[in-house]
Amino acid sequence: MEFLDVLKIILIGIIEGITEWLPVSSTGHMMIFANLWEKFGGSFWSSAFSKGFPDVFDYMIQLGAIIAVVVVFFNKIFPLQFNREKGGENVIEKRKIAIKPDVISMWLKVIIACIPAVLAIVADELFEGLNTTQETIVISVMLIVYGVVFIVIEQFNKNKSPKVNSVAELSYKTAFFIGCFQVLASIPGTSRSGITIIGALILGVSRVTAAEFTFFLAIPTMVGASGFKILKFFLDGGTFTSTEIWALLLGMVVAFAVSMVAIKALMSFVRKHDFKPFGWYRIALGVLLIIICLIIP
Repeated sequence: MEFLDVLKIILIGIIEGITEWLPVSSTGHMMIFANLWEKFGGSFWSSAFSKGFPDVFDYMIQLGAIIAVVVVFFNKIFPLQFNREKGGENVIEKRKIAIKPDVISMWLKVIIACIPAVLAIVADELFEGLNTTQETIVISVMLIVYGVVFIVIEQFNKNKSPKVNSVAELSYKTAFFIGCFQVLASIPGTSRSGITIIGALILGVSRVTAAEFTFFLAIPTMVGASGFKILKFFLDGGTFTSTEIWALLLGMVVAFAVSMVAIKALMSFVRKHDFKPFGWYRIALGVLLIIICLIIP
């Protein structure tokens, strides 16, 4: 693996780690990075990688980002609690295992929200045949559209108090409807986290709770989507070379490390600010991409 390959993999890992959790579309940003590289610097992937590797790579490094969610929110998502029970003198200390009802309830809500996500995996196949220009245009339009939606929703909710201020207050019905929004995430440039946050805000959920539930929902959704792609890769006869295995490990480690920072930063941000800055960023990036497509066909 050449130095340039290592550099590109590190950059993709950084992009994945940051944009997977910010509502700006991680897949869109990685496609933009790869497409612009090919426009200005030639082929993105060197001959050291097989033809089907890039698609699997994008999904594999998401696992690194998911592990970061598990680490950051471990106490909130792990359903068991270990309590120590002290005995009398010369009595060995005992440990009791207790189940956290609120965590079990949270996972039931996540499972319910995941039901519509099955359609997103199927719909994702519809956009795999796009060429570079078509893909970039779709990403640009979606960046702009949902950028506007973020700004409009935040403006509409400006003087309103949220109805739901914690995941515990989230009803199963609301969780299901939030999951329905995930189907739209199959369109490149939409952002899975962005569309679920938008859905939650529309349904009266607070920003912090919307972001938190989005992280929880990402665990089974992204593991399922990544697992589906990886299984399909192997069923089609795909294999990894030693170079590709090292590339996957490097990408996952970088995505994990950057995600740890990005998740904590986003949670800190939404406690004090709204999502308008992300809306404006999406619009600006979408417009810039359209201009680039027009100038450099």
